[in-house]
Amino acid sequence: MARRRSPRHGSMQFWPHRRAQREAAKVHSWPESKQLKLLGFLGYKVCMSHVIVQDNRPKALTKDQKVSYPVTVIECPPLKVAGITFYKKELAGWRKISSVSALNADKELSRFISIPKKSKLIEDIKEFDDLRLLVYTQPKLTSTGSKRPQLVELALGGSKEEKLHYAKERLGKEIKISEVFEAGNLIDVHSVTKGKGYQGTVKRYGVPIRQHKAEKTKRGIGTLGPWHPNKVSPYVPQSGKMGYHFRTEFNKWILAVKEKPEELNSDSGFMHYGLVSNPCIFLKGSVPGPRKRVLTLVFAVRPNHKIPKEAPTIKYFAK
Repeated sequence: MARRRSPRHGSMQFWPHRRAQREAAKVHSWPESKQLKLLGFLGYKVCMSHVIVQDNRPKALTKDQKVSYPVTVIECPPLKVAGITFYKKELAGWRKISSVSALNADKELSRFISIPKKSKLIEDIKEFDDLRLLVYTQPKLTSTGSKRPQLVELALGGSKEEKLHYAKERLGKEIKISEVFEAGNLIDVHSVTKGKGYQGTVKRYGVPIRQHKAEKTKRGIGTLGPWHPNKVSPYVPQSGKMGYHFRTEFNKWILAVKEKPEELNSDSGFMHYGLVSNPCIFLKGSVPGPRKRVLTLVFAVRPNHKIPKEAPTIKYFAK
């Protein structure tokens, strides 16, 4: 049987191999929505498991039969609105023109950023083209052991007047996951992958291991390039830090939104995480990142219309 080889195993798909600057992923492209609601949310990865569901896909061979799906459990404690950011549309893109801050932010947030004692009034800001909510997580409500809130900007759907009215009402208040997502929605998951430290070329790029008679090394490349031009190309596989990259998973199907997670917990909670005490969602498939990693969940930018809009009925969940 021939030996299977993959000398450049998926390394050129994402270039350069740059490590993420912060743990909470920043969203660069938001979907368009005429419905007034928040277009994203944040949660913490709990674990992976599997569920038995009744298949509701109309053209599937297993229609109305019980099938097994891998799921990712994501705990979603309520978000708090820390401020509102106003933007103006220009030729070069969106330009931030002003911001309004909530003065009743938690003390955990004030340890990491400076909260102003006085803030601008929303009524003073007249000309703007778009606005976004500045929200932060509450890790103190989870079992992650972290105290540092993650601060991100989330976009809103609807008209400009509806966005402004919604932002006024929500400034300094909490937003729950049930107000944003529901079972059957398709979402994109933005997160940072697991960090793997300093690795060699074999693990980092998948280059083949050389034979035992090779000169100098076995787990290295044969050459850095030609003599002329006398420089090393940035595309030559070399050792370095691996992992902790920003990645996006598209079209993840929400199978369920659990408001009462107590029924999911075992006596000792989930392995390497603990007890889940906040609303959580079941997401079909896997997502990047280790347990306890914060995830940015956004409505799908390019939804797959073959996936049903109604979630299947869950018959069994493996704890």
